[in-house]
Amino acid sequence: MLIFTFLVNLSGNNFIQTFTSIASFIKIAGITIFSLAALRVSNFSLDGVLQSAPDQTATAFIASMALSLLSFKGFTTITNSGSEIVNPRKNIGKAIILSISILAVLYLVMAWAVTSSLSIPEIIAARDYSLAEAARPTLGVYGLWFTVGIAILATITVCIASSFAVSRMSAMLTNMKLIPHSHLGMQGTVQRHMLVYIMAITITLTIFFDLTRIASIGAIFYLVMDIIFQWGVLMRIRRKIKAKASILVVALMLDVIVLSAFLWLKATTDLLIVILAIFFIAFIFIGEHVFLKQVLGNEEKGTSMHHH
Repeated sequence: MLIFTFLVNLSGNNFIQTFTSIASFIKIAGITIFSLAALRVSNFSLDGVLQSAPDQTATAFIASMALSLLSFKGFTTITNSGSEIVNPRKNIGKAIILSISILAVLYLVMAWAVTSSLSIPEIIAARDYSLAEAARPTLGVYGLWFTVGIAILATITVCIASSFAVSRMSAMLTNMKLIPHSHLGMQGTVQRHMLVYIMAITITLTIFFDLTRIASIGAIFYLVMDIIFQWGVLMRIRRKIKAKASILVVALMLDVIVLSAFLWLKATTDLLIVILAIFFIAFIFIGEHVFLKQVLGNEEKGTSMHHH
């Protein structure tokens, strides 16, 4: 699937846009049909939504939000696409709001559908197939295969869109001399090189970790990155871009709370993930610090030579 993602990304922007748009429409329609089928069984009852949940600590509940944030990560693909979007200054904001709104409605309907047909223990047992299990009385065993198909389609579209956006953004950072880069003998553009590196990292992660662990590492990286970004905006460019300090402070506080709860929960259940995340983040920080120091030193040498 990841090799297919790589090949699609090599095919050009127009094909990527067409393919992901059609696939996204199919998966949204598919999930909606499944949810409505499950709700039809319960006659659209709200009893399941109002049932009491098993006792959980506040820390576990807050920690679960870390993984939930990844469910809304699609809007970062929009921001990373930047100038590839038509009239970006006007459309990026609209696209982000539309993306989050569609997802919020879709997830609420899914949650309502699953909880209206299954108990909490049944949902936990079904895990990734809980929606198919909820729709089983209406759609039968074929519902399971339909769910698998939708899940594969959803994963492919996310991989294609994310790898395109991240390769584009990392190529831009390379050209700005903000991250290191090596051609390793490859031909073509910097973006194509970055795509190769991204696919290599993704395939390596997929081989050595299951999806839950990959998601956990991703959530830690995502929240740490978010906190650094928000702090940078707050302290350095808030006035320049006319950002509201109150929104940034609230976002920072919520991110810190969720990250702390998630790290605490993972430290008690899967310590290896926390250790790996800390190691990789430290490696990136040290590597980036050394690289930027080297770039700055070279620029200063070039300036003094030019002045002389």
